[in-house]
Amino acid sequence: MPGPLPAPVALTAEEAQHLEAVVRRHTAPQQLVARARIILLTADGLNNCAIARQLGLDVETVRLWRQRWLSVADVALVDLSVEARLADAPRPGRPTRITAEQYCRVVALACEAPSTTGRPISQWSGRELAEEVVKRGIVAAISPRHAARLLKRGASNPTASAIG
Repeated sequence: MPGPLPAPVALTAEEAQHLEAVVRRHTAPQQLVARARIILLTADGLNNCAIARQLGLDVETVRLWRQRWLSVADVALVDLSVEARLADAPRPGRPTRITAEQYCRVVALACEAPSTTGRPISQWSGRELAEEVVKRGIVAAISPRHAARLLKRGASNPTASAIG
């Protein structure tokens, strides 16, 4: 016995054109391409299971993106682009407490020789760096462990990403 029919998706010509452009773009992230394909196939009238089989995805993934597309269907394309509609939702969790500027200042401090700050050490430790960061007023408080993670991520690894 077949299950309930999924909600139909009706695309405007402009939306379909933008989705096709995402699928054809060689530089588009594959997650975005898969999501665009899901929406295009839902507009063709396929159900979630058929789309999942055709694209090699989980049916829950197809269901999720059909629902997300339908939730923003009333928003004009000029207000919310196709790429924004297919983007990941914000993740839960605590927001960052150290801004990009503060992070850069911590890395700049870590690049300085500790002796310039009057510390009798040859290289920064997490504890020493945390104390100096708070002393300079870069952040109000930071644990030695977090300062050490920032030091390890940024100052000692020039190929690491700036934040996160």
